[in-house]
Order: sequence, then structure tokens, then C-alpha cells
Amino acid sequence: MGRAYQNRKVSMAKTADAKAKVYSRYGREIYVCAKAGGVDPDGNLALRGLIDRAKKDQVPTHVIEKAIAKAKGGGGEDFSPARYEGFGPGGAMVIVDCLTDNPNRTFGDVRQCFTKTRCKIGTPGSVAHMFDHACILVFKNDDEEAVLEALMNAEVGVTDIESEEAKITVFAPHTEYFKAKQALTDAFGEIDFEVDEIQFLPQKATPISTDDVEMFDKFLDLLNDLDDVQNVYHDAEY
Repeated sequence: MGRAYQNRKVSMAKTADAKAKVYSRYGREIYVCAKAGGVDPDGNLALRGLIDRAKKDQVPTHVIEKAIAKAKGGGGEDFSPARYEGFGPGGAMVIVDCLTDNPNRTFGDVRQCFTKTRCKIGTPGSVAHMFDHACILVFKNDDEEAVLEALMNAEVGVTDIESEEAKITVFAPHTEYFKAKQALTDAFGEIDFEVDEIQFLPQKATPISTDDVEMFDKFLDLLNDLDDVQNVYHDAEY
């Protein structure tokens, strides 16, 4: 699982560097999260985790505060999540997560990205079963046994744990996210998580040929040009 996560992390860095939309995407996600679960991070754990991730990605404070203030006002856009699945260049499996105020427009825009790169958008569930929806927590610690014991005592359903270069990486089902964070905080105090995310991790990799790499990059660029796209997950191995 570690290699799959590393592949995904490289992909995220690449697409984020290629686009100047990180702030707006975080702003939209924070707005939706605050509007759904409350604007107080102490009472909305999802919002607190999202704000922490935004800060780690160097999102300015005023962007975060503006999104929360917008949610506090009660008006504004009515965004809803949308997920699309399909097969990209070279047959790689792809999941596209969006937040949209117009599902018909977003579906048309995402489908066009598939069409322009000679790919095929699928039906819901067509590829998601080949990914694990997992939370990933990475933090400084060199005692893997103590970390595992803390999680087991809290009855967290850990799927994998890795220790490398004085860092621990915990993988668990996405439904265990808050429970895992709380168990680690209870056992070790406040933790500065280097990675604190919920992702779709591919169960296997699909190698793509040299001829497909350029088209796959174009495919990712087209998706990331769309304002509604929040995250793109795939199993392509260059």
C-alpha cells in the first residue's frame, strides 16, 4: 500500500503545481464542510481536519476565514458532491471527485475531458471497487509497536502501518478517520501530522506505455482546469 500511496502523492504534487486553483478548491470545500457541520472547528472535526490540511498546503488564513464567514451567513451557493469514474489513457482507472452547483454542467465538462483524450467515462461503481477508500496519517514517531497498541486499544480497524525514517504511516478505512486521530492524540498528545488525508488508493497499478504518458498528462490537465474538480485519483504507473 505504501507504494500506491507514494504514486498518488507524486501525482497530487504534479497536478497541484500545474494549476493555480488550490486556494479556491480549499475555499469551496471548507465552505461546504462548515455549512453542513457547523462553523466551529471544535465541534466540527471534519472542518478542523480540513483547515489543518489547508494550512499545511499554505492556504492563506484570509481564504479560510472568508469561506467560514460565507458559510456562517447561511446563503451562497448550494454545492453538492459528485463522483465520476472511468478509464483513462492506457486503460488506467480513474476517479474524479467534484463539488458542483450544477451537476448537469459538471458531468458534461468531465465527460468532455474523457472524450477529448479518447477515454471512456463509466457508470458509478465501475472502477471504485478497485480502490480502497482510506485515511492516511503520517507523523514523527519511531515506536511502531506503541502506535499499533494505541490504535488496537481504541479498536481502530487499521489496515496497514509502516515505519520508515522515524516516521509512522497509518492506513485505515475512511470511516475510522476521526477515531484513529483521536486514539493517537489520546496516546501521544498533540501531533503535527505531516499527512492527514482521506484518499482513494488503488489496489494495484496499471502500467501505461510511453505513448500513453503524454495523453494521460493532457487528460489530467484538462480535468484540473475544471473549477468543479476537487481531486483526481488513478492507478496509472508511468
